[in-house]
Amino acid sequence: MDFNKSILENRKEKGSPFLVAHRGVCGANVPCNTIAAYKIALTQGADVVEIDVTKSKDGQFYVFHPGMEHVFLRSDRPISEMDSSEVDAMFLVNQDSVRTSYKVPKLAEVLALLKDKVYINVDKFWIDVEGISNEIRKAGVEKQVIVKTHVDEKSLENVKKYAPDFMFVPLVWGKDNITDKLKEDGINVIGAEVLFGKEEDDCISDEYIKSMHEKGRLIWVNSIIYNEADVISAHRTDDISLYDHPDKGWGWLLDKNVDFIQTDWLLMLKNYIAERENK
Repeated sequence: MDFNKSILENRKEKGSPFLVAHRGVCGANVPCNTIAAYKIALTQGADVVEIDVTKSKDGQFYVFHPGMEHVFLRSDRPISEMDSSEVDAMFLVNQDSVRTSYKVPKLAEVLALLKDKVYINVDKFWIDVEGISNEIRKAGVEKQVIVKTHVDEKSLENVKKYAPDFMFVPLVWGKDNITDKLKEDGINVIGAEVLFGKEEDDCISDEYIKSMHEKGRLIWVNSIIYNEADVISAHRTDDISLYDHPDKGWGWLLDKNVDFIQTDWLLMLKNYIAERENK
């Protein structure tokens, strides 16, 4: 990947969508959002790695999904209420809730690992736009980073103030009423992360995707299932791709000519795309 080129240029040269490794590639004994999970994602050919960011009580940034401490650390206290010395002393658990040797990595460690290798999608950016932006600049990965926040006034003002040069992708539910306005307001919008409960939703229509591409913007979709009660891709998911047929999940999304697919099954999606291209 040539990060001196625009992401649009890199997308055109790649031909197929960017493959996004959700929290790295994890499972069995390897917890998500760890150095090991990100190394595996690089080995399996991720184009983008998604990371979650949180902050300790004394201001240290970590890569961890806030609110999941009870699951991955077996702790009732959030990292935001811990000092960094407490966080550094903890061990993550595996998928059977058995303690591993893996630690919660610092944001600086993860950015150093991913520098010059892949695009980096920074989730939970809104928790401290200024502080996380400073970490990104210190690591020298500004050209690789794709950030997102809620589209509330305060978050967007912080993006304009502290991260006007970072690639920005707003969350769009059902219909896009925001990307044009954000562009006009001086935010570096490169596209939209579209979330849709129905296949008929405007944000996944052929007309909308074509119009976005004509504007030089990219479409991000998620085949992941974070919560079965909260449908974000009209059931065109990793699950149906795996237990039924990939044409019904990943294939449907590929036929929509999207530009990013975020998945928990990176290698299988990569192999499926290769098989389609070789037919």
